[in-house]
Amino acid sequence: MTSGTGEAGRTSGESGGTADSAGGRDENAVSRFVERFAAEMTEAGMQRMAARVFAALLADDDASMTSADLGRQLQISPAAVSGAINYLTQVRMVGRERDPGSRRDRYRLHDEIWYATFANRDQVLTRWERTLRDGARSLGEDTPAGARLAETAEFFEFMQAELVGVLDRWSESRKTSG
Repeated sequence: MTSGTGEAGRTSGESGGTADSAGGRDENAVSRFVERFAAEMTEAGMQRMAARVFAALLADDDASMTSADLGRQLQISPAAVSGAINYLTQVRMVGRERDPGSRRDRYRLHDEIWYATFANRDQVLTRWERTLRDGARSLGEDTPAGARLAETAEFFEFMQAELVGVLDRWSESRKTSG
């Protein structure tokens, strides 16, 4: 593995972007991508630092970096890295691991990150649907609030069914193209 400060002298995270004239990575292009994608994720509701850390890992060839790597690349404090990693591990977008013999944690994107992320959302939708249906019954399904909760539960039930189908089709497409 060449993450961290590797034999080639690159630090993890110096990946993505366009090749420069010497055949290496254009670090400015990498940085622009990381910040642009992080801004898109922040706009969608993710915490800003978590989005930046996630985008940096996504742009890394090994999808794995240490806290020091992330801090250097993103020019953020260890505390900011820690907060972002805590959030990303909690929502199961990133895992912690250690290289044999090392005391440093490495943070790695899970394989099939998008599939896993949306599959986890399927479980969330199921729980929300159940809770909303209970709420509709508690409030009275014939009340405006109860009807609103029931309609929201129906929406989540629909989304869950659609998401299951989408994930199944994605999995099949990966088998045939891989």
